[in-house]
Amino acid sequence: MKTKAELPECPVATTVALIGSKWKLLILRDLLQRAWRFNELKRDLDGISQKVLTDSLRSLEEDGIVERIVFPEVPPHVEYRLTPLGESMRPILDSLREWGRQYKEQLESESRKE
Repeated sequence: MKTKAELPECPVATTVALIGSKWKLLILRDLLQRAWRFNELKRDLDGISQKVLTDSLRSLEEDGIVERIVFPEVPPHVEYRLTPLGESMRPILDSLREWGRQYKEQLESESRKE
């Protein structure tokens, strides 16, 4: 986890620093549904490279938002899920989802008027 000194003073900037990339937001969107395996995430996140997914998951894990669970099986079984801290971001992502839905409805409504 980052120290307080490593984070921006502004709370909004802190949130953006932690989850502000396109891929991190989409990873969180998926993990809000359930635990996912790496390859499931890669298939679902069309266009993400293996390196970017790995780096994003590691960063989210280091920040205490995502937990990596290794099951002692052969072959190894690894899943990623939200920690309680990550789960506390649900209202943020719900708000983003709702805003995006309303925006698309507004565009659709305006295009019908034309």
